[in-house]
Amino acid sequence: MRKISTVTVVGSQWGDEGKGKITDFLAERADVIVRYQGGPNAGHTVVVGEETYKLHHLPSGILYRGKICILGNGMVLDPLTLQTELQELKKRGVFPERLFISDRAHLIMSYHKALDELEERERKGAQIGTTRRGIGPAYVDKVFRIGLRCGDLLDEEELKKKIREILLVKNRIFKNLYDHPGFSVEEIENEYFPVFQQLRPYVKDTSVLLDGEIQKGARVLFEGAQGTMLDIDHGTYPFVTSSNPIASCASTGAGVGPEIVANALGITKAYTTRVGEGPFPTELNNKVGEHIREKGREYGTTTGRPRRTGWLDGVALKAACRINGFRSLAITLLDVLSGLDEVCIATAYRCGDTVLEHFPAQLHILEKCTPVYRVFKGWQANIAGAKTLEDLPIEAVDYLRGLEEILQVKISLVSVGPRRDQTIVLSDIF
Repeated sequence: MRKISTVTVVGSQWGDEGKGKITDFLAERADVIVRYQGGPNAGHTVVVGEETYKLHHLPSGILYRGKICILGNGMVLDPLTLQTELQELKKRGVFPERLFISDRAHLIMSYHKALDELEERERKGAQIGTTRRGIGPAYVDKVFRIGLRCGDLLDEEELKKKIREILLVKNRIFKNLYDHPGFSVEEIENEYFPVFQQLRPYVKDTSVLLDGEIQKGARVLFEGAQGTMLDIDHGTYPFVTSSNPIASCASTGAGVGPEIVANALGITKAYTTRVGEGPFPTELNNKVGEHIREKGREYGTTTGRPRRTGWLDGVALKAACRINGFRSLAITLLDVLSGLDEVCIATAYRCGDTVLEHFPAQLHILEKCTPVYRVFKGWQANIAGAKTLEDLPIEAVDYLRGLEEILQVKISLVSVGPRRDQTIVLSDIF
């Protein structure tokens, strides 16, 4: 019987939990790193020594030489952005010689980005807050069964035929709904075909490749984008992403069986943030919230937008632990809370006369919720140099133990700074 040694890294909040740093940290011990969903709307920031890398498509493990990195079939890829990302890495001495792109991953085209912009503008006062990078429209085409896939790049004549057929549909939408001129086949070919030629060598049946590596006993790291509360099914709908970041969907998005992705690690900020619109029960619109934003550098990797900040939401986290089946948690950005007199974790919501202990699906209920907090004493010490749990102030340890008690999930990693070496390991992840 084959030995399976994998970890599935999943954001447990509204994204931006520090998954890039944790994936990069774990990638040192992995042989294969797989990104299984999302597109360039996601951004991971990884700090290696004095160098900072901002990744959008590529798995964080791309910064290690010799690792196999896979962009899975559950992703949607912007060829232009991906090519630029690869060129930027090469300029900085990073050569992804073992990168593979699933032939079943879908492509984001210029007409998707135009539709994203137009649709968001039409919503007027009810915007979703998308990054306007075409991710939603690309997933729509996937479900509508008129999407382009990376495997289509391997047959240029068939690809041209598909583009002509797609534009017949798209241009009617542009003209009739938005009074937009649409796109010509020549425009698409001139803009994309030179890039297609450069990306073609990376395209492969990555499900077969991945299965072969697993059969050989490879350690595999599955990396999700965004977070559980942005999941299209389980998040704060409709203020969600267009895919499923949750652990079980790593199986679908990578093309492996569900037992392969069962070891799920939840990435959890020591506080909560979210970008864009939507309910946020523990949001802090005060000096504490501003302190967290500035000290945590809470600005979007992809958009640069300031993130909304708040106390740790234990109600949302309990839902994330249940949905993903987390075996353990990695707590990130604990150092950001240093200097506060007290820190809080929401353990329930109050909605009128009702106390809710579980995260509600109905948006109108969530918008009326106020958090019920468990208050912890804060700490003043700078913890960025801590190497073990014993190096942390007792108040910080109490906070972590309190979180374990609330969630009934153990903490395996604690990050106290952006660098790889600023990570306290409490138990083995693989």
